[in-house]
Amino acid sequence: MLRSNDLVAIHLTDISAAENYYTNVMKLEMVSRTETSVAYDAGSFVLNVCADLNQGLPIPSFPVMDIRAAKEGLIANGCTILRDEGGSLCFSDPFGVVYHVVEEKMGG
Repeated sequence: MLRSNDLVAIHLTDISAAENYYTNVMKLEMVSRTETSVAYDAGSFVLNVCADLNQGLPIPSFPVMDIRAAKEGLIANGCTILRDEGGSLCFSDPFGVVYHVVEEKMGG
């Protein structure tokens, strides 16, 4: 069972314009910045703005304890793996909606 974490990512082609908008217009508090992404405290979630050549809809993120098992289950149920980075992956469900899954060690 997937349960969302506190991260939503959006992929935009112009990271500088996005940074200006989310910082100066929406007045969100920046919590981190790299060359390819800017993260903002958006209240109950972190908005992660990522530079990408393919702009798309927001992508909710889900933590799992075992990324390999999650990947196998997703594929077995008609999902398409779009990007696999070992400890995280992006997939589209059978309806074309994109999600992010990240392996997190739960507990202590």
